Amino acid sequence: MLTPDQERLIETTAPVVAEHLDAITQRFYPLMFSRYPEVKSLFNQAHQAGAGEPRALAGAVLAYVGLRGNPAGAREALATAVSKHVSLDIRPEQYPIVGECLMAAIGEVLGDAVTPEIADAWGALYEELAGLLIELEEHRYRDFEQQAGGWRGPREFRIAAIRQESAVIRSFVLAPTDGAPVADHQPGQYIGVRLVIDGEPVYRHYSLSATPNGETYRISVKREPEGHASRHLHDVLGVGDTLELLPPAGDLTLVDGDDPLLLASGGVGQTPLLPIARQALSQGREVVYLHAALDAEHQAFAEEVATLAAEHPERLTAVTVHERGDGADHAGRIDRELLARYLPADARCYFVGPQGFMTAIDQSLETLGVPAERRHFEHFGPSRPLDAA
Repeated sequence: MLTPDQERLIETTAPVVAEHLDAITQRFYPLMFSRYPEVKSLFNQAHQAGAGEPRALAGAVLAYVGLRGNPAGAREALATAVSKHVSLDIRPEQYPIVGECLMAAIGEVLGDAVTPEIADAWGALYEELAGLLIELEEHRYRDFEQQAGGWRGPREFRIAAIRQESAVIRSFVLAPTDGAPVADHQPGQYIGVRLVIDGEPVYRHYSLSATPNGETYRISVKREPEGHASRHLHDVLGVGDTLELLPPAGDLTLVDGDDPLLLASGGVGQTPLLPIARQALSQGREVVYLHAALDAEHQAFAEEVATLAAEHPERLTAVTVHERGDGADHAGRIDRELLARYLPADARCYFVGPQGFMTAIDQSLETLGVPAERRHFEHFGPSRPLDAA
């Protein structure tokens, strides 16, 4: 617990730290990777190349400073970080590494302005934040481990089947090598994947693209030209090869109720929305399923969505939008006019895709009168405000 003097120091120095937070976090990551190279594999280096991941950390620190007086709000604000940490198997002993390197980065950026008293105050603040994260993550680990088919830490799975869904997206059905059941996940969640590439561990998150069945998980991965992990999955691994999975996580899940849904996706953003559509239809809800792709060759799950529409002709409206070529319901992109045409009254809206796509969808829905609490989205990379595009 911070002392009264430390509380005052945090309050008076927070604006200065906030002003320099981008510089601090940009310094923090290289410093940590240099001192503790063993943690580098936990971070997607493509995200490190830009400002996304450092700014996500900066936003989390700032959010916590502003919400310390509201414990419930602080826990809610940390939910995304907790989910990502659980799907990476982050452990309590790794937090001192972050604390040491973060304080060193603050000292390097702010120099002599960081007195021993200020350093102690921010160190105590970090310890408080770390303690809260460790507590929240332990709850998640324990709850999942205690589920039927749950586990803790990495669990080995083999690739049981592979299906090419589009020109660039491939599905992998994963079955546990121990033959035991697997715990259910919530449609819309993702799962942590641990690969070994050239002898080095690599961690990634991939959306679970099928509803739970107690026996297998399915991930559907877009092959990125420069994607270290996605190229390995597409080009190297085959049926029978193994990888490790960590617990499912993520908060883009279906809100209870009977509201109609509008699900809008761009490209591989379809992967978490397809199981949400199945879940909602099984509950008797109306679903409008808008999907945008470059062209017919790049449209994944066409047969699966068509089958779903045939099974629920009264409740599922499936709409395709292609930027080029023929064969879609609409040409171009999902814009405000198209959303207005298909948006059900009082709909709850979910949308996932590239940053620019989500920004445009969010702004269009706002102008169409959909309140913020009924607009749900998820970043495949570091979380950031939609207007950051």
